[in-house]
Order: sequence, then structure tokens, then C-alpha cells
Amino acid sequence: MKGFWKKAVSIFCAAIMVIGLAAGFQTASAAAKFQDAKLGPLHVKGTKLCDKKGHTVQLRGISTHGLSWYPQYVNDKCFKELHDKWGANVVRLAMYTEEYNGYCSGDDKNRKDLKKLVKKGVKLADKYHMYVIVDWHILNDCSPKQNQKEAKAFFKDMSKQLKGYDNVLYEICNEPNGGTSWKDIKDYAKSVIPVIRKNDKDAVIIVGTPNWSQYVDQAAADPIKGKNIMYALHFYADTHRDDLRKKMVDAIKEGLPVFVSEYGICDCSGKGTVNKTEADKWIRIMDKYNVSYVAWNLSNKDETSAVIKKDCQKTSGFKRSDLSESGKWLYDILRKKAGK
Repeated sequence: MKGFWKKAVSIFCAAIMVIGLAAGFQTASAAAKFQDAKLGPLHVKGTKLCDKKGHTVQLRGISTHGLSWYPQYVNDKCFKELHDKWGANVVRLAMYTEEYNGYCSGDDKNRKDLKKLVKKGVKLADKYHMYVIVDWHILNDCSPKQNQKEAKAFFKDMSKQLKGYDNVLYEICNEPNGGTSWKDIKDYAKSVIPVIRKNDKDAVIIVGTPNWSQYVDQAAADPIKGKNIMYALHFYADTHRDDLRKKMVDAIKEGLPVFVSEYGICDCSGKGTVNKTEADKWIRIMDKYNVSYVAWNLSNKDETSAVIKKDCQKTSGFKRSDLSESGKWLYDILRKKAGK
């Protein structure tokens, strides 16, 4: 009998191990399942981004740099790689407005080319099971009201062209700054949002907040009425630390749906050294509250925030040795979160 019980215990332990491994496999599969499923429309419920069944969704991915300057990364092989290898489920298409060759500062041909590139990015993201953010990337224009007329025309046209795609989110003003008030941003949003809604009544719309999209507390105190609206918070880990993390958490606790549509692990200049310790703190708190996050930036620009080394001319097929320190950190984070 002693031998029998010894054998029985051994079989029981082996069974528990198999069940544990299976559970682990299922967990990893569940994490990857969203990556590979056919995309459906998203909506905002409370502070969460949800799929059509009401399940909480967390988007994690990367933003392009300015489309006028680095259009080459919007290509089939690169987008496939971002999804299949990196584990990204969202790409942000950053279209500058007032900088050199921006949508508002460039000529008619440039505007047409940018629209084509945005549409190409949306199609590629959809092809490879990723959501995509169409980003009206104000910066030097400071206030979104400066080019409000152009913004309304752009979003009217793009929402009409893209209304058949369920993977599109609209970011209507990247980083209001220069003392732009929440009142001005809110007035602008109330003018632009109805233009999108005429063509896409349910699209998720991300609204920037004052001071380079950091003052989410002001939006929480006076949110915009309407459905499927989220509010941008941007951070750079070596500059923005506990104070901004607390501001984000407090806003969420007040009921504000926050979306981190841009972040970096260096300082706010996009240069300097990386701060992985602070970056990891941000990841933990965003994961805790199911906040979606998009890293800056997909380019080989000579700056710390670029994920590709400056001397790498590839536009796909990246090896680990082609990635910057920021790129390696991001690659590892995205793969881990996607269960790859």
C-alpha cells in the first residue's frame, strides 16, 4: 500500500503541473487573442476602453514621428512586424500641423500626400489587426483654435473616407501649450467633434489637455458632454514622475477616461538619458488602471526617444542591434504585455 500511495501522490503532482502549465498557456493565449482577433469597434465605458462585448481593452503600441519627415515607416512589412513580432495593437499616425511641411504650413500637394499616407496607415493597421490613431499633431501652433477651420475640414474629409474602418480613433489636438486654457480646448473640441460624428457616430475621440497634455485634472473638473470621448495625458519618464502620476490617478478616480497617447522614457526634450526605473513605475500604474499607452517614436532620428538607431536605414526587418536603448526597452515591454 505504501508504494501505491507514493505512486498516487506522484501522479497527482504531475496532474497539477500539467493543469498549471495549461492555465499558463491559456493566460498567454488570452493575452495574444486580442492581438489576432478581427478588430471590432471600441467604446468608452466609465473610465475604460471596451470592445463590443464590453470587455476592457488596453491598447499598447507606438507613434510615428512626423509623417512629412518619416513617411517611409508606413509600409506593409513594418506594420506586420509591429504586430507580429513586437506585439503592438495600436499605431499612432502623427501628422504635424504647423511645423515645416506640416498639414497647415505646407502646400496643397503636401496636404494631399499626407491624407493618402494617413489612409494607407489606417489600411495597413487594419490588415494587421491593429487599431490606429489619426493624430492632428499641434505643437508650434500652441492653441488648437489657431487652425480650427483647417482641422474641421480635415476631420470632415478623413472621417468620411475612413467611416468603413472599425479600427480608427481620432486625436483632435496633440499638445495644447503656451498657456492655452482648458476652456479654449473644450470650445475647439465642441466644434470639431460634431464634424466627425456626422460620418462616424461612435468613433473614440481623444482630446488633448492643457500644458502639453498634462493637466487632466482641469478636464476632470469640467469634462466634455458626449459619448466615446477620452482625454490625453503625455509624459516623459525622466521629467514627469510622481506628481503627474498622481494627477492621472486622481483624474481617473474622478471618472475621467485617460489615454496616454504619447510617452517616452527619456526627458521631455526627447533627448538625454533614459530612466527605466521611472518608466517602469509608469507602466505599472497604467496597467493597474487599464490605461492605454503609445510610445514616441518610430524613426531613426538622432534623439533618445527614437526607437531605431540613427545609423540604421532599414524600414522593416529590424534586429535587436538596430534598436536604440528606448527601442529595446519598448520591444521587450510590448512583447511581454502581448504574451509573446
